[in-house]
Amino acid sequence: MTLTTTAKFLALVLTALALVPSGAHFFALPNKIGLPEADYLTVQAIYRGWDLFGIVLVGAIGANLFLALRLRRVGGADWYASGAFLLVLATLAIFFVWVYPANEATANWETAPERWRELRMHWEVGHAVNAVLTFLAFCMVSLACIRTGPRREE
Repeated sequence: MTLTTTAKFLALVLTALALVPSGAHFFALPNKIGLPEADYLTVQAIYRGWDLFGIVLVGAIGANLFLALRLRRVGGADWYASGAFLLVLATLAIFFVWVYPANEATANWETAPERWRELRMHWEVGHAVNAVLTFLAFCMVSLACIRTGPRREE
């Protein structure tokens, strides 16, 4: 297996794994967004330990960047890989702008401050937007892999 093939594989797998938690958040949103405070705090407890998915996200960022560099000037495939890199990177920015502050203000949803509804909206919408961006990143890295074909980049 070539280095470029390995880079494709890692970028695809890590981006797909990053889609797992964000997809779960996306599809849970309609059922959670209207819950009363006590129920919402109870439901939020299911996410304990999910912070370890940050490792996957960092891996996806690195793998997509490496793939973009490997595919430089290969029939435009580097643009797709670069797009995937930027989209996954954007999810990290959204996390730190909207999701992380909500986690901090609520002690990871152990407590509900006075403005918990606003924080819930930031948390839920931030995760939903990240799900869409991660899905688009997966599409982009898939297109990068398809665009190059099995031997075109060698």
